Amino acid sequence: MNLSRSRGGFIILVTFALAMVLTIIPLPEGLIRWRPDWVGLTLIFWCLALPYRISVGSGFIVGLLLDVLTGTLLGQHALALSLIAYVCVRLHARIRAYPAWQQMLTVLVLLVLHQLVVLWVDRTIGRPGHPFSYWLPSVIGMFLWPLVYRWLNSVRLAFSVQ
Repeated sequence: MNLSRSRGGFIILVTFALAMVLTIIPLPEGLIRWRPDWVGLTLIFWCLALPYRISVGSGFIVGLLLDVLTGTLLGQHALALSLIAYVCVRLHARIRAYPAWQQMLTVLVLLVLHQLVVLWVDRTIGRPGHPFSYWLPSVIGMFLWPLVYRWLNSVRLAFSVQ
C-alpha cells in the first residue's frame, strides 16, 4: 500500500478500519451469520478503483490485521484476501466495465473464494465443518455491493483519493 505518493491514503486506511470495526462489532446470536464480509467488500472496491495502489500486498496486510482481530489462524485471511486482491487487480478493467448485475455476481464469486480458502484452512487444521448458513455473508455481500460501491466511491470522490 503506497500511501505517500498520492493523496487520500489516510481515507483508505479509515475505510479499512471502519470495515474491521463492522466485522468485530458484537451482534445478537441470530444475526452473526448474516454479517457481510465488510473487509472483503472494501478490499474489492479499492482494488477496482485504485489497482496501482491497493493490490496483493495490501490484501495480505489487511488479512493479517483481520486474523489478529478475529483470533483466527495467523495468515488464514491474509492468504484469502491476497488471492481476492490478485484477481481484482488482474481483472479490474474488465470488472469495472461490467453492468451492475455482473459486478454483483463477480463480487459473489470473490467473496465465496475468500470463504472457500478460509474453510480449506479450517478443515486442514482439523476444525469441524460449518453449517449451510456459513455461505450467507457472501450472498449478503453480493446484494450490498451496489450500496457499498456507491458509498465508497462517493467517499473517494469527496476526498479526491487518487
